[in-house]
Amino acid sequence: MIFINYWGIVGAAIASMIVGMLWYGPIFGRQWKRMMGFSESDMKKMPLTASQAICGGAVTALVMACVLAADAYAWGSFIGESGTASFAFMLAFWHWLGYVAMTQAGSFLWEGRSFKLFAFNAAESLVAMFAMTLVLTFA
Repeated sequence: MIFINYWGIVGAAIASMIVGMLWYGPIFGRQWKRMMGFSESDMKKMPLTASQAICGGAVTALVMACVLAADAYAWGSFIGESGTASFAFMLAFWHWLGYVAMTQAGSFLWEGRSFKLFAFNAAESLVAMFAMTLVLTFA
């Protein structure tokens, strides 16, 4: 039977949201807008309101946290190591590399986005995933 720490999942989702809000907001928001070619008026014309986008992001973060929690349990049982920062980083890195970064590469390969933008978004995903796995590992 798998033990599911629901508070850990919620905490991991919140950690991911915080990383995203900081990364695309006060830390690198200007650079991201420039790479995307967005002006302030473009931002106001987005199809979703900020509240709708945040709710959607929360749902995606919760789904990812659930999958990471199940995988952390499975990986920890399989390799006999869990509850350490190195385990959290290993879990985050391999999930990020195999699933997230490869999916995001499509923006560069097929959508005509710059490699710099791909690398920027992929770096945020790695940081967010590491934050999530840290919370899950120590929750």
